[in-house]
Parts: sequence; C-alpha cells; structure tokens
Amino acid sequence: MPWVSDENAPAFVDLYELTMAASYFARGMNEPATFELSVRQLPPHRGFLVACGLEDALAYLDGFAFAGETIDYLRSLGTFDEAFLEALGRLRFSGDVWAVPEGEVVFGREPLLRVTAPLIEAQLAETFLLNAVAFQTMIATKAARIALACGDRPFVDFSGRRDHGADAALKVARAASVGGASGTSNVLAGQLYGLDLSGTMAHSYVLAFPDESDAFRAYARDFPDGAVLLVDTYDTVEGARRAAAVANELRAEGVTVRGVRLDSGDLAALARTVRDVLDSAGCADLRIFASSDLDEYRIADLLAQGAPIDAFGVGTRLGTSADAPSLGAVYKLVAGPRGPVMKHSSGKISLPGTKQVYREERDGESLADTIALAGEPGVAGRPLLEQVMASGERIVPPESLAALRDRRAAAVARLPEPARRLDAVPDAYPVRLSEGLEGLVERLGG
Repeated sequence: MPWVSDENAPAFVDLYELTMAASYFARGMNEPATFELSVRQLPPHRGFLVACGLEDALAYLDGFAFAGETIDYLRSLGTFDEAFLEALGRLRFSGDVWAVPEGEVVFGREPLLRVTAPLIEAQLAETFLLNAVAFQTMIATKAARIALACGDRPFVDFSGRRDHGADAALKVARAASVGGASGTSNVLAGQLYGLDLSGTMAHSYVLAFPDESDAFRAYARDFPDGAVLLVDTYDTVEGARRAAAVANELRAEGVTVRGVRLDSGDLAALARTVRDVLDSAGCADLRIFASSDLDEYRIADLLAQGAPIDAFGVGTRLGTSADAPSLGAVYKLVAGPRGPVMKHSSGKISLPGTKQVYREERDGESLADTIALAGEPGVAGRPLLEQVMASGERIVPPESLAALRDRRAAAVARLPEPARRLDAVPDAYPVRLSEGLEGLVERLGG
C-alpha cells in the first residue's frame, strides 16, 4: 500500500524544489541560507495559534536521506543529470534549526521555525515542513478553542473516520491532544502516541439486537467497568429510561454503567430531559456524553443554555478545522550569501532577515510580542524560538504530550481575554516590529 514512510519522506517534495536544487547544484550555489516558516495572518475569529508539528519536522530532518528507489525514479524522469542525482543520494541535512516549542501560542507573521543550512538542503525541506507544521498547528488551535468552550468539561477526538486520510487522522489525534483533547477514539493513535482511548458503541450494535434493552444489557455485561450506552437509536427519552433500568438491574452483578451518549436531535433539550430521567431513576451517577457535529461554537451555545452535558465527542469539525480548514503558512528565504532578502509581491511581502520573537509578560499575563532581528539589542521580552538542531543533529530530546498540553494550557491562560474569545477580532493581541526590523524593511524597499 502506498504510504509516506521514513524511507520515502524526502521524496515528499514539490517538483520545483528539485528543479531549483538541480539548478543551484549546476551553478555551485550552495552557500548557507536561512528560511523561516510563518503564517501570514490568522484565520477569521482566531485570536491566536498553537504551535504544533515540530516533532515530525525534526524527525524528518534527522532522518533526511533519499532512498535508492527514489533516485531511480527521478532518473527515469529524464529531467535531472547524473551528477545531481549522485549528489542527491549522498545528501544529509547538516543545518541548524530554531523553533517555537510545541504548545506555545503564536501569531501572524511570527516565525514558528527557522532553518539555516546549505541552500539546497534548506530548499528541499520546504514542502514537508510546511505540511507538518501548518496542519498540526491548525488542528491544535482548533482543539484549544474547543477546550476554551468546554471549560472544565473534557472532550475527545472522534474525527478519524472523517479526516482527510489515515495519516491526517493520526496527526489530528496528536495535535488535538496538544490542544486539550482528553483522549481519542483512534486506537492506532493511542498506540503510537500513548493517548488515552475513549469509545462507546454505534447504532449498528443496538440494531443488531432484537431489543434495545438487550443490547444495553449485553454491552454492559461485556464491559462491566464503565460502559457508556448510546440511547438515541430509536427514541432518546425512552432509550434513557431503558439505560437507567439496565444500570440499576446490573448493579447487583457488580456491573457499572458509566453514562449515556446523545448523538442527535436538540442536544440541549434532550440533555435536560435525559438528566431528569436518570436522576428520577436513582442514576444520578450516570454521566451524559454528547456528540453530533460539535465544535467550539455549538458547545459554547449548549453550555450557555445550561445543558447538563458532562463531556463531548468532537469529530468532523475538529479533524477538518471546518470553519478555517487551512493556514496561510509560508516558508521563505530571509537571508542568503548576499545578506537579508525580502519578497515584495503585492499582498505577499515577507519580512527580511533572521528573526526572533520576544514576548512581554507581566503578572502572569502576556502583553505583546515583538518580531525582531535575531540578536538585536534592547528588545524587551522572553525569546520564543529555541535552538533544536545544530549541524544536523538534534540537541533537544522529544517532549511528552503531557508537557506540551501543560505548555498550551499555560500559554492560552496568559493571553488577554480578547485574544481568547471565540469571535476574536483581527489583531486582538498586539504584535509589532522592532526598530531594527522596521529599519531593515525600509532599507530593502518595503
């Protein structure tokens, strides 16, 4: 089955990266160059982004090597000369990388990742780095917004079946965890990333039995330590009554029914009715879980209506970041042998020079960011980009997902309230250019 793997990942590259690299090679152009990855501007209603995807980026650079099969394929195209293909076969990443740690919040135009390497190496990394960092940053941000809407209630990633490919589903599960998801329904993601697994049952299970109560009874007995019963296959309220009856019936057997799940209809009204049904039956300990095309907006609305929902399963709209399904991420050359460079295209101007981002903080609150030239003196704040690779070698170990979740929670909590709003306006958080960077932009004709 075709699949992106450690062996073929370097071939995950746009053709023009290779044709440019071949031209650089033919002209002996391979001096050190610096590229930076950033997001031009925040999507609508986003007051912040959550940096994510760095671990995949570093693993890719750490293992960068074109396999023999890829070289043979490129040879078959008849596009590249043999000297370049032989050089490509010997190529390994030898550069330095600076990055914003995963889980940190970032904003438009701020570099999330900086690569300084021989020009050919840095150029060839573009496609994979953009794919890894932009996608996971988009999903981690969506998850962080869902976490804000949920407050102290947990939510779980239910998106695998609706995500845009199997690999995307794995990355969604990981990024959603960084953003605040308490678990995932995706078993492979649980295995690979050590995520907590969560699941209930499908309507097909209930339909496979002659009677809804029989289905509930069988499932609870087979999973006696905390089954969650799906109650809306037929009539939701009657399903809740049957779930409560089964829960009471099986207590004597030591079987615990943990809760019920609502997956359709007017969730706010149904949750109130189902809560009354459960409480009246002596099942106040059963929790109510809800799913069905949820996102941060719908969850916020449900809780504003006082819906007694204890936890949420969020699928399609999380895994596709439905209201903002892409980030305008770019990977731009900012410095080369001639020094700082700047793109002047209308609407796509790039900021020149090797940069750092400084965050001003006071009394546990983030106040403003300054994008400055790296090493520029007199810029106040905490530097965000940290060196993670030197001369092609990782210099920091992988971080646990728990550490990334903690960083995200702390970083989001430090933001001013306007930036945390689900309907944040543009520039809800101030980001400015330093005096040195503004001067460089002016000198280069910006």
